[in-house]
Amino acid sequence: MSANIKLAGVIGWPVHQSLSPAMHNHWLKQYGIKGAYVPLVIQPADFATCVAALPLMGFAGASVTVPHKEAAFALAEMRDEDAQITGAVNTLVFENGRVAGMNTDVCGFAASLNQSLGKDAASAGPVVVLGAGGAARGIVLALTRAGAPEIRLINRTQARAEALAASFGATAPVKTALWGDWARAFTGARLLVNATSLGMIGKDRLEISLDVLPSEAAIVDIVYNPLETELLRAAKARGHRTMGGLGMLMHQAAPAFAAWFGVTPEVTPALRAELEAALNA
Repeated sequence: MSANIKLAGVIGWPVHQSLSPAMHNHWLKQYGIKGAYVPLVIQPADFATCVAALPLMGFAGASVTVPHKEAAFALAEMRDEDAQITGAVNTLVFENGRVAGMNTDVCGFAASLNQSLGKDAASAGPVVVLGAGGAARGIVLALTRAGAPEIRLINRTQARAEALAASFGATAPVKTALWGDWARAFTGARLLVNATSLGMIGKDRLEISLDVLPSEAAIVDIVYNPLETELLRAAKARGHRTMGGLGMLMHQAAPAFAAWFGVTPEVTPALRAELEAALNA
């Protein structure tokens, strides 16, 4: 590969469903950058070894997706503030022989939420977050900064939810609730966020009842494949305002692209249309 070609990629297990290659390659073409962004299928046992090899092959960095975000945090020698607070890294940057870690999920979720549901969506009342993985960590921080008065964290493995809540301590208004106890968790809620991969194509269904969710609550699903998940369809049928996962994907990618390629890209309707077409192909 020519030294003039800049490389980056997305690391996951699996990654065949990722839209990141289509998105970043769209930007590379748009800004006339000689580069490529490729999928990197890496299983957890090989994560550290493979990441160490990437800069030797000319990679400027990589996106990190399920299930590697917490492993990426441990591997990073330098971390930005959001990564340090959340304990999760979704972007690696290779510079001067060192591995830097960033968390762009925080700003990506915040930007998408503001654009889709308004700047008061998080502060209107209690927020319910499903999940306790790397994405949930970034979302909890974004919600806290946006003024969420209470965050009710629910995960199928209760211990992981409690560990996430404990990691934020008094800096975030996080409480845990039991998976399936929807009546208690949803009481008075104004926002529900699915931060799990449940409902994604190839994953288990998200089996959840919206019957006790207040009618004024908005519903967010960070899953973007399919574009309209079963959760979002059910929410729309009940008259709830909704937000899908494609906006967060695009907004979290922009600062990563800037770190690798030196250009801050725009999130445009044309990009969204291309990604939607790719999903519907």
